[in-house]
Amino acid sequence: MTARATESASQPPADAWRVLVPVAAVAMLAALWASLFYAPTERVMGDVQRIFYFHVPAALTMYVAYGLVFLASLMYLWKRQERWDELATAAAEVGTVFATIVLITGPIWGKPVWGTWWVWDGRLTSTLVLWLIFVAYLMLRSYGGDGQQVARYCAVLGIIGFVDLPIIHYSVTWWRTLHPGAVIMTEGSIGQGVESSMLITIVLGVVATFLLFALMLTLRLRLERLQRRAIAAHERVREQR
Repeated sequence: MTARATESASQPPADAWRVLVPVAAVAMLAALWASLFYAPTERVMGDVQRIFYFHVPAALTMYVAYGLVFLASLMYLWKRQERWDELATAAAEVGTVFATIVLITGPIWGKPVWGTWWVWDGRLTSTLVLWLIFVAYLMLRSYGGDGQQVARYCAVLGIIGFVDLPIIHYSVTWWRTLHPGAVIMTEGSIGQGVESSMLITIVLGVVATFLLFALMLTLRLRLERLQRRAIAAHERVREQR
């Protein structure tokens, strides 16, 4: 098998996004309906608790995206293959979108419950640090120039950013914090003590958000590869002049 055939086999089908668009759209509409109408109103927090069905799936998707950056960065440093750098770039950009959603929906939920938009507790602060790391990652991509050196720097930065994920996850256990602990995935059980309709709604939200992430990642990866091919073609033309 040739190198080009191997690279092509490692890429998602060019038309995968055409399937993901209607599937993700239906899933998002189902999750939206369930969060607004199917799930009951929480007794203590009221309707503002419904943000939970968007906030938590966005946070889980952020974990997946930055985990993918970590794996792709490791593979790039090991193999020095451009396709891993492309995947890390796309996953970092899409992951930062979901990290931004987490940082926006969290304060909207926190204001009526805590009485303040923001507190410098362990989970909120470590999440903000993660967001800043990957904003720096994207700025390095945009302004650091082209070439393998920038790709290596970004790979190292992506790995450093991933180290913050377990800090975020265990921050509610390690430090005193206003942020609530695990509700759905508790030690030794999943969804114990949570009403079935709420559990179904959060599962729908997670599935829908993962499908949206898959769609965004597929499109962003496709765009990244087209951009790199266009830059390479431009460089070849300039060298021939």
